[in-house]
Amino acid sequence: MSNSTEPPVYTLAEGRPVQDPTTQVVLRGPKVRGGGLALLEDTQLIETLAHFPRERIPERVVHAKAAGAWGEFEVTHDITDITSAKLFNEVGKKTKVLARISTVAGEKGSSDTARDIRGWAVKFFTEEGNYDIVGNDLPVFFIRDPIKFPSLNRSHKRHPQTNVPDASMFWDFHNNNQEGVHCLMQLFGGRGVPASLRNVNGFGNHTFKYGKPEDGTFKYVKIHFKPEAGIKNLTDEESVRLAGEEPDYHVKDMYNAIERGEYPVWTMYLQVMDPKEAETYRWNIFDITKTWPHKDYPLIPVGKLTLNKNPDNFFQDIEQAAFSPSNLVPGIGPSADIMLHARMFSYPDAARYRVGPNYQQLPCNRALHVYSPYQRDGPMRIDGNYGGDPDYVRSSFRKIQTGPADVAHDEWVGKVSAYTSDVTDEDFEQPRDLWKIFKKNGEDKEFIHNLCGHLKNAVSEVQKETIKMFARVDEEIGKLIEQRLKELDHKKSDHMPSKKSK
Repeated sequence: MSNSTEPPVYTLAEGRPVQDPTTQVVLRGPKVRGGGLALLEDTQLIETLAHFPRERIPERVVHAKAAGAWGEFEVTHDITDITSAKLFNEVGKKTKVLARISTVAGEKGSSDTARDIRGWAVKFFTEEGNYDIVGNDLPVFFIRDPIKFPSLNRSHKRHPQTNVPDASMFWDFHNNNQEGVHCLMQLFGGRGVPASLRNVNGFGNHTFKYGKPEDGTFKYVKIHFKPEAGIKNLTDEESVRLAGEEPDYHVKDMYNAIERGEYPVWTMYLQVMDPKEAETYRWNIFDITKTWPHKDYPLIPVGKLTLNKNPDNFFQDIEQAAFSPSNLVPGIGPSADIMLHARMFSYPDAARYRVGPNYQQLPCNRALHVYSPYQRDGPMRIDGNYGGDPDYVRSSFRKIQTGPADVAHDEWVGKVSAYTSDVTDEDFEQPRDLWKIFKKNGEDKEFIHNLCGHLKNAVSEVQKETIKMFARVDEEIGKLIEQRLKELDHKKSDHMPSKKSK
């Protein structure tokens, strides 16, 4: 885009200036009013019509609806004893970021205030490459076996026959995959619908390694972002009302706040665990359905994330943005979480399909420094394609420098086998503790209200299995759900027309 004050000259896609963008070339007879024959030579007409149906790249299968913005991250605390990542190597250091916060199940036109997890994605444009933190606004997830990931998301979306969301399908999946009960309690608790995207937590969810390759040391970490504006939420009734009145409520709120200069700010924290502690800790630290209690591993502050610039064009900056937990930098590595490993493949694979194999060249994804001549060609190559540089490794004609080592790798001895995690009593311990917190804070009634408002739409046999699942957390929850469903059923019966006697 030119910065000149002169109006730009309208052209075709290949740059040819056009006299009038509203005209088309036609063959008209003297007796035909307003009609004629379009000609194949009319490049402007054909280009205009052909481009229109191709203006939408495939929307994301999940996380389709989002708000996004540019910003910066500033280091406020020294963590160089934990990691050598240059992103964190100096207090006061600032790094450009791009953030995207989304719902999960809904399509691009869906309501912002649906009861749903919010995806949390931040891309740091560091001197050592892009570092992406791709998690959610809740600290835990529904599953820990990656093979279940497509089924989970299908169960939360549209029924294959009716093409509408289906409560029976939703709850039937979770009744039969009960490791997700902790996440369900978080979702149907008071934090299931944020008042604003400026009022959500962000979690990296998985366990990662922050380390120093130069001496082979590392720590396991969990990543947290806490909003300076605090946690604020909508009631179920407020969220339903806004879904009808203002379905883009969160997107507008984020955009308008940044335009006003009321920049959203989050503080980044780490929980840090020594690898030796992980071997004997009470829970599997690679299990994404569980948290690390703060009393065991307190939050350590790292820096401030500020979103201070709206996109110049949403499609260019946000829709085409691609985030992946595989985008790591020296000093940061993955843990042995198989859900994380699967996402490290799946997210870039989705971007190659959705945007194209060269999506990393787009401004919203392009790293500060890239030299990758062994990945070239493909559609929409726009960066010179490395000219005549060798496209094969260990060439004598083009010497390259090597980068730093990775964070220390684990040592493994084992055998290959088929594996799926089992649901045990351990999976209900943290949900049981959360229920105690709900009761202490007076959130128990809200949780039952929110959950039953959704569960009431499921068929009775699915409802019974859901009651059994929550009774495993605490018998009181099962009884309260059963009682509330009966009340809702009676209310529905009271509003049904009575049958006339013959």
